[in-house]
Amino acid sequence: MDVLMPQLGETVTEGTIAAWHKQAGDIIEKGDLLLDVETDKVATEIEAPVSGVLVRIDVAEGETVDVGTVLAVVAEDGEAVADEAVEPAEEVESTAASEAPASEAPAAMARSDRSEKLSPSVRRLVKQHDLQITDISGTGRNGRVTHQNVLDHIAGLGSSASVTQRKSDKGADRIPFNRIRRVTAAHMVKSKAVSPHVLQTIDADFSAVDRSRLDRKAQWKADSGYSLSYLPYVARAVCKAIADFPRVNSSVGDDELIIHSHINLAIAIDLNFDGLVAAVTRDVNDLSVSGLAKRFNDLVTRAKANKLEPDDLQGGTYTLSNPGPFGTLFTAPIINQPQVGILSMDAVTKRPHVVESDAGDAIAIRPVGILAHSFDHRAIDGAYSAAYLQRLQSIIQETDWDSEF
Repeated sequence: MDVLMPQLGETVTEGTIAAWHKQAGDIIEKGDLLLDVETDKVATEIEAPVSGVLVRIDVAEGETVDVGTVLAVVAEDGEAVADEAVEPAEEVESTAASEAPASEAPAAMARSDRSEKLSPSVRRLVKQHDLQITDISGTGRNGRVTHQNVLDHIAGLGSSASVTQRKSDKGADRIPFNRIRRVTAAHMVKSKAVSPHVLQTIDADFSAVDRSRLDRKAQWKADSGYSLSYLPYVARAVCKAIADFPRVNSSVGDDELIIHSHINLAIAIDLNFDGLVAAVTRDVNDLSVSGLAKRFNDLVTRAKANKLEPDDLQGGTYTLSNPGPFGTLFTAPIINQPQVGILSMDAVTKRPHVVESDAGDAIAIRPVGILAHSFDHRAIDGAYSAAYLQRLQSIIQETDWDSEF
C-alpha cells in the first residue's frame, strides 16, 4: 500500500517531511506514529494506515513534496516482501550515486540544476526574499533545497553580525529556534520588508463594555468554564467598524487592492512563551459577542493543546493581538501578511479621564485602554486609518453591549 502526502487543509498543496519515526524494514501496526509532516504553519503526525512491513521510504526528511506524492510503501499483512525491496531512502540515493558514470560529478551536477528541483513554495520564498539559491545549503535528496532550508537561511542572515560576541560569551545558554520560532521569524522579517508600516493609536473608554462584562462575568465563568474578556467585545467593534471602512479588511495584490467581503479574524495566541500562532475564525461579520467568545476559546484551547488544523491558520483577513492581560500600555504590532492591518489591544486600566457633558467638563476615573493600529501604507492612508480608529472608539464607548449578546 502506498502512503501518500495527505491533504492537510483546503489551501495546502504541499508538505515537508519533518521526521520519520519508523525505518524501512520495520514491522508496523495500524495507528502507529509513522512520520511528522510540516506545512508553513503547523506540524501534523501521520499514523500508519495499515499493519504490515514498511517496505520502502521514498521521501527523505527535510524534503518538500506535493499533496498525493508517494512517501513510502507498506506491505500489508500476508503480502510477500522481497528482501531487496526493503530499502531506506538514503540507501536508494547512495545506490543511484554509485551507479553514475565515473566521469560525472553528482554533487556538482546537483548544484548546477538546483533551481530546477525547487518546489513551488521554495521558489516563492526565494523570490520574495531576493535570495540566490546557490547561497543556501540543501539537505533534501541530492542536495535539494527545502522550504526549511530557506527559512533557516533567512533567520541566519540577521545573526552573522553577532558571531564574534557569541564566541566570547562562554557562559551564555544556547536555545535553538524551534519550528514555530523559525517560521515566525521569517514571516515577520518578510512583513517588515514588504509593507511600509505606520502606527496610529487611540484611547477608548471601556465603561460601556464593563457595564455589560462585569454584570455577566461570574455567571459566564460558571456556565462556560472560562472568563469573559475584553477580546470578543473589541472583535465585535472591529467587525462593525470594518463595515464602514472596508479597506481595512483587504490585501495587496498585483498592483491592486483586494477588499474582502468576509471578515476572517485572526487572533494571536501565545504558546506558553514558546512561540505564537495567528489562528483564524471565519465569517464573523455578524457574529455576536458571545459567539466570538466561544470561537476564540475554542481556538485558544486547541492551539495550546497543539490540535489546530492547517486550515485554522489560513485565510485571515485582519488580525487582533491581545497583550493587554500582561499590563502593556501600547504595542506596535507587525502586520500579518498578506493582510494590510493589525490591531493591538493593550491593558484596560482605571485612569483619570475627561468626561464631557452639558453641565461642563469633569475628570472621572474610567477604565481606559489604548488601541494601536499598524497598517500598510501602500493600501491605506493615515486619514483613512484614523477615521477607522475613531469609528472603533465610538462603537466601544457608545454601544448598548447587552444587545450584542
